[in-house]
Amino acid sequence: MSKFYNSLGLMSGTSMDGVDASIIQSDGEKKYKVMIDKYFEYPKVLFENLTKLRNKIKRAEDLKKLSKEVNNIEKEITVFHANAVNEILKKTKIKIDFLGFHGQTVFHNMKEKISKQLGDGKLLSKLTKKTVVYNFRKNDLVNGGEGAPLAPIFHKLLVEQNKIQTPITILNIGGIANTTSINSNFEISSLDIGPGNCLIDKWIRSKSDKKYDEKGLIAKSGTVDKLILNQLLDNFYNNKISKKKSYDINDFDLSFAAGLTLENGAATLTEFTADICSKKLINRNIYVSGGGRKNIFLIESIEKKIHCKIKLIDIIGIGGDFIESQAFAYLAIRSYLKLPISFPNTTGVNKPCTGGVIVKNY
Repeated sequence: MSKFYNSLGLMSGTSMDGVDASIIQSDGEKKYKVMIDKYFEYPKVLFENLTKLRNKIKRAEDLKKLSKEVNNIEKEITVFHANAVNEILKKTKIKIDFLGFHGQTVFHNMKEKISKQLGDGKLLSKLTKKTVVYNFRKNDLVNGGEGAPLAPIFHKLLVEQNKIQTPITILNIGGIANTTSINSNFEISSLDIGPGNCLIDKWIRSKSDKKYDEKGLIAKSGTVDKLILNQLLDNFYNNKISKKKSYDINDFDLSFAAGLTLENGAATLTEFTADICSKKLINRNIYVSGGGRKNIFLIESIEKKIHCKIKLIDIIGIGGDFIESQAFAYLAIRSYLKLPISFPNTTGVNKPCTGGVIVKNY
């Protein structure tokens, strides 16, 4: 009989707005149960410092050049995560075996084999008195993978346990959009497909006091600039960016839209995002997760292009906001059990490999 573990997953995505935290119970293979989902918003100053830092990091050398600033914010990020964990643990009697700590991505470049997530696993372990599993992407990169996406093995578990009809595609729209496709033999394939929320969010933040385009209403009120849209699409498809299996937000350029109004820029970038997403959806049974599923106008724009309805994953009882935090709780268990978390058809890694550095520092 399989042993079950309680794992608390912590995920902060490219939107950099806060931390999703989930406790799941799982054997690391065939079964899982969600115990707790909770969101912790970053304070305004931390959010601003994080976004400023990420905007400065364009290449690997910048990580060294800005090392003092990186280290300071990394400590701040880790303390924030520790406070979130301790707040959850005060209010539950669940005994936690592991913390699955993703950290905050500030740079991802598979060519240089670098994926930098801010987050000090040793410090988190010390502050929470828990075993921490972190640095999930390193082993994949070392073994020829692109370091992302890592959630597909959890997506497979969701589909199997919830008896969702296959073939299926899960479209996850975070800062970056990615897909997991599962065929009728339950074989998985996945890839990052392009920008999700990142360009739209960055545009809205640069042109207004809002953090994002709620429901896509700003974009809906604007007009797409066809000339700039075509420039954006040409730049994406002709510079070999479209061939990548994983992306960093630095792969996408906002400068083309610089002269547009708030509304027209939002409309143009939403159309650009929808166009790219639509071209990588390979079957007609599509469920959407992640923060981007709340951008109704973006989802409708994709649907128009693929002539197919996209379903919210929430309608089958799965919380679309917390899939990735649940995934990293699951990946922590698999890492501990030395089970693979990435595969040739997900990240391009040479062979199925485990990942995650395990630390106990108390």
